[in-house]
Amino acid sequence: MKQLNKQPIPQEIGAFALQALLYEAALYPKPGLVDPVSCGAHVDMNYFTFIDSSAALAPFFTEYVSLGLAHDGTPFDLFKKVRLLGQHAETAMLNKTNGINTHKGANFSFALLLSATGKIIQEKKRVIPFSKKDTSEVFDYVKQMTNGLLAKDFADLSQKPQLSYGEQLYLKHGILGIRGEAEAGYPALKNTALPFLRKNCENEQRTTFLLLLLHLMATIEDSNLIKRGGIQAWHSVKQQAAELLQDFSANFSEERLEKELVFFDQVLIEKNLSPGGSADLLALSFFFGRLEGLF
Repeated sequence: MKQLNKQPIPQEIGAFALQALLYEAALYPKPGLVDPVSCGAHVDMNYFTFIDSSAALAPFFTEYVSLGLAHDGTPFDLFKKVRLLGQHAETAMLNKTNGINTHKGANFSFALLLSATGKIIQEKKRVIPFSKKDTSEVFDYVKQMTNGLLAKDFADLSQKPQLSYGEQLYLKHGILGIRGEAEAGYPALKNTALPFLRKNCENEQRTTFLLLLLHLMATIEDSNLIKRGGIQAWHSVKQQAAELLQDFSANFSEERLEKELVFFDQVLIEKNLSPGGSADLLALSFFFGRLEGLF
C-alpha cells in the first residue's frame, strides 16, 4: 500500500530530479559523454561542470513541481508558466557554468515532466511511489501541455533570416528533436526506458543503467549526435550500440561491458560524437525509477 511521505512533495520530487542529474553525470563509462573519468567528446566541460549545473537547476526543480500542484487552468496555461520559469532556470545554469550548455535539453524536459507530475498529484490525488498508471498519466498530461508545440515554434521558418540548428534539422530532415519527443508524450521513456527499468530493477544498478544507455543510443533520434556528425554518424552510432547489445545478450559479463564501453568512448571521442539526447533520457529514466520506487 502507498504511504504519504512526511517530506513536502515539491522538495521530495525535486530531490529525485537533482539526484537523477547527479547520477547520470557520475555513471561510468559512458561513450562520448562526460563522467568522472572521461570528458567524452567535450573539450569545454567536465564532471564538475555538471555538478555546478545541477546545483544551479535544483531550486527550479522544486518550483516546477509547485507550479503543477497549484495550477488551476488548461494544460497549455501550465506550459506557458513553466516555459517562462524554465528560461530563468536556463539563465541560472549558464551563469553558473560560464555560458556552457550542460543541461538545456534536460531542463526543458524536467520543466514539463515535473510540473505535470505536480498537476497529476493535485488532480488525481496520487501519492508517492507512483504506479505505472500514474506515470503514464504524467506523459499524457505533457502531451496536452505541448499539443501543437512544433507547429507553433516552427511556423514560418522559411521566412526567418537565421535558423537555429534544430530548426535547420527540422526543415532539411524532418528531425523533431526534444519538442517532438515531448509532444508525443515521451515515447522513448514510456515504451523503451521504463519497461526496461521495471524488468531489471532487481539487477545491479550501475550495470542496468549502462545497458539502458546502450538501448537508448540504439533506438532514439539523437539531435546532439546529428549536430556533431550528421545523419550518417547518428545511424552509425545506433548500429554500433545495437550490435553491442546483441553481442552482450550472448556473452555478457560486467567486466566485458566496462571494457567495451571504454573502447566505444574512445571511438566517439576520435569522431567528436556525443549522444547527449540519450544522456538526458537516461537521467529522466532515473527520475521516474525513483518516483516509482524501483530502486
